[in-house]
Amino acid sequence: MKITGELHKGVFLRRLNRFVAEVEVNNEKHLAHVADPGRMKELLLPRTEVLLRKITLNEKRKTNWDMLGVYTPTSLVSVDSRLPNDLIAEALKDSRLKEFSEYELVRREYTYDSSRFDFLLQSKENQCLLEVKSCTLVKNEHAFFPDAPTIRGRRHLLELIKAKHEGYRACVIFVIQRDDASVFSPNDEIDPDFSDTLRLAASESVEVFAYRCEVTETSIKLKEQVDIVL
Repeated sequence: MKITGELHKGVFLRRLNRFVAEVEVNNEKHLAHVADPGRMKELLLPRTEVLLRKITLNEKRKTNWDMLGVYTPTSLVSVDSRLPNDLIAEALKDSRLKEFSEYELVRREYTYDSSRFDFLLQSKENQCLLEVKSCTLVKNEHAFFPDAPTIRGRRHLLELIKAKHEGYRACVIFVIQRDDASVFSPNDEIDPDFSDTLRLAASESVEVFAYRCEVTETSIKLKEQVDIVL
């Protein structure tokens, strides 16, 4: 997937709230939209270099930059939590996910019970509910999710368990938006309730997958699966 627009490098200064950061571009301070509401404390350190896209201001925008990525010593990390859904949609359309090769994409943003899931898939045998989560936290090649407590994420898992009991195939994919991870686990330290629920979901035959990505300044590509340790 191509990353388009007028791209610039900048410097992260501080986070004003979950969705707005103060950045520096060419020695001038600006506000940038942050599409990932996670904490990202290990990434967004003062004076860290970031990848930005310039946006034309309008009546709906208060910021004229989007923060797209954060540079680390080992990789460029995508911090746009909207991209994983598009990456998975593209891979499903092109039949590049062998685990779902027999399915057709029926609908995005499908409502089941009290949750909205990212994808409803259909095969000759059954329907599949598929939820996608964006992951940016990696320590020593070990990816963790979440990086902030997520009541919504836990609810998704519980309803995937319910869907599985009702005859759906139920799956969750963690898209690691960087290429320096080789294993994935739930983050017991940050959200033990989510972690325990993910283990429960796996024990109830909800399928858990994790993929890492190749991220450059102009593209992001879904790569191979990584090992999962629950």
